[in-house]
Amino acid sequence: MITPSGREALLVEHPYLRWDDTMYKVETEQEVDGRWIAEVPELPGVLAYGQSRDEAVRKAQALSLHVLAELLDNGEPLPQVQNVFSIVA
Repeated sequence: MITPSGREALLVEHPYLRWDDTMYKVETEQEVDGRWIAEVPELPGVLAYGQSRDEAVRKAQALSLHVLAELLDNGEPLPQVQNVFSIVA
């Protein structure tokens, strides 16, 4: 697979994540009540709320790192990571 930057992407299939050598995307959305929600779709269960967008993103990033650490602790293979997160609106 070729990424938009023209580089060939390293694809790793895993039961919990699909990785290419770009980044994990943190998707954000503001709820009706004003809170922000941030989610990392590539890592099931990584969803966090915050009073601000930045707070929600920080919490989702921290939770993502916990999930990745848990995978490592359980002997699951992880890809080489150059960049971990990309914040998207």
